[in-house]
Amino acid sequence: MSTQRHTVSVLVNNQPGVLQRVSGLFGRRGFNIDSITVGESEEPGLSRMVIVTTGDDKTLEQVSKQLYKLIDVIKVVDLSSNPMVARELALIKVSAEPSARPEILGIVETFRAAVVDIGPSSLIVQVVGDSEKIDAMVELLKPYGIRELSRTGVTAMIRGSK
Repeated sequence: MSTQRHTVSVLVNNQPGVLQRVSGLFGRRGFNIDSITVGESEEPGLSRMVIVTTGDDKTLEQVSKQLYKLIDVIKVVDLSSNPMVARELALIKVSAEPSARPEILGIVETFRAAVVDIGPSSLIVQVVGDSEKIDAMVELLKPYGIRELSRTGVTAMIRGSK
């Protein structure tokens, strides 16, 4: 059985403890959660969790069945089995003495990112895109010295009218 990356959307009642129960279920099944985002959905009182994990299809199917047994879970969808749009946001604080700034700004421009803060010896860059784009930008900024990195985790939707 091949292990692959899955992006799962879980629609839940917005109640205390739901996040813990959902993430605990993944852990008990041996799935590591690579990223998890939670926020309001289009339905009042319901939140949407988008979970990125790695595992085989059969185990993921079992996790989905177990999720439905949790009282506050309304709907579970494996987004990665459909064409989807997935995005993540990262804030990257990079060491940037004035002499290095033109090079860093060139990288920022290439990635259609934005400088959101300028300090005496650092810049904070905001980048939005798929995880691979963010990984690539982080790699290019590493030589300048990344002081701090904060990533939101992936959020995603199925493309089109589904």
